[in-house]
Amino acid sequence: MTLTPIETELIKGQIVEAMKTIYDPEIPVDIYQLGLIYEVNVEDDGSATIDMTLTSPGCPVAGSLPGEVESKARVESGASSVKVNLVWEPTWTLDRMSDAAKLQLGLM
Repeated sequence: MTLTPIETELIKGQIVEAMKTIYDPEIPVDIYQLGLIYEVNVEDDGSATIDMTLTSPGCPVAGSLPGEVESKARVESGASSVKVNLVWEPTWTLDRMSDAAKLQLGLM
């Protein structure tokens, strides 16, 4: 089955919304607003790929957070499959955070 562009955008939007429900355990902001999700791609076969990073390579949730992202994206989006790529380039910085996240953390 081939999805229409509207359907792939719908799945992408559902993945983004799912990412907004996952919080960094050390920072009270969701991982999407923190800027940890670099890219979400949905192919016309319904498969999704998420490129994400962590605040640092030594992050205590490095072993569990990508799996949580994959599981939540798969369950809540309707994607046929989800693959999460943990990437380190570009390096995460505070500049990747949304203005809302910066405001919430008193950085603005």
